[in-house]
Amino acid sequence: MIARLLSHDLPSSRVLTAVLIVILAGLAFAPFIFPGAKALNVAAKILIFIVLVASYDLLLGYTGIVSFAHTMFFGIGAYGVAIASARLGPTWGALALGIAAAVALSLVLSLIIGLFSLRVRAIFYAMITLAVASAFQTLASQLSDLTGGEDGLNFKLPEVLSPSFQWMEEPLLGASIDGKFITYYIVFVCALLLFLAMLRIVNSPFGRVLQAIRENDFRAEAIGYRTVIFRTLSNVLAAAFATLAGALLAIWLRYNGAETSLSFEIMIDILLIVVIGGMGTMYGAVCGTVIFILAQSYLQDLMAVGANATQNLPWLSALLSPDRWLLWLGVLFVLSVYFFPTGVVGKLRASK
Repeated sequence: MIARLLSHDLPSSRVLTAVLIVILAGLAFAPFIFPGAKALNVAAKILIFIVLVASYDLLLGYTGIVSFAHTMFFGIGAYGVAIASARLGPTWGALALGIAAAVALSLVLSLIIGLFSLRVRAIFYAMITLAVASAFQTLASQLSDLTGGEDGLNFKLPEVLSPSFQWMEEPLLGASIDGKFITYYIVFVCALLLFLAMLRIVNSPFGRVLQAIRENDFRAEAIGYRTVIFRTLSNVLAAAFATLAGALLAIWLRYNGAETSLSFEIMIDILLIVVIGGMGTMYGAVCGTVIFILAQSYLQDLMAVGANATQNLPWLSALLSPDRWLLWLGVLFVLSVYFFPTGVVGKLRASK
């Protein structure tokens, strides 16, 4: 049953299996295990980025396509929910319409980009997608009447998803059963289903063709596969999943702006996570996202503790200053690439 659920793509390592079980349990029971708004926000961000990074790995890791337009589709999903909810009101119909319109727009744009750009060499395709993504971000910032411009859009969700909504008056196992609690589990279930769907895609005959194209596109073309069509379909599928991840982000934050979902920093984060976790494996998206988001969220706090504990050693205390957290994040990334050249998942699978 579990093998079928995972599309027969088992972790193939006891350590990796244990790590994935711990991550799944931690995310499933986060509201009960990790009380506090920050911990819940980190857990929700991990869930959303697992979907976003896995969708990008469908392009980069499984098909060998380097694209810088992935955050554009992420932003389209977030803006779809934000614009529809802000204009039509806090209804389920507005949410559904916003998500449907965003997915439709992403499918059209990704199809156009795929058909016109995937025939060129990889570096030129990457530059084209970078130009398109930059233009879209500028457009989103300037259309203030529609997108809220630089200030973004605040909006309300249906009452049951509002933080003020109380489903149970008394806390359950230390967790408040309110609208935020319900929203978190909606994000959790959607992220889990989307991840399993992508796992099914990459382990289907279609996914095997994508991997063949990644390894040798000329040979795949020679044995009868229209590589342009498969690359385009991969681009369209990745865009659709990224759009749905963006919709989940907007639902969780109840806000969206250009810097929130269209920033190029998000694209850099995605690339770093793919490398850390391991390209060409959906489980790499899970492990890489957890490592990166936890480091990004708590490394600064951990360094503050270290700086206070080493006040008797001024040079060490200065080195551990929270202001230098980006430096240490970079060091951690370099070390992870050096010790795990195939990513964390690749290393764990090799060790069995």
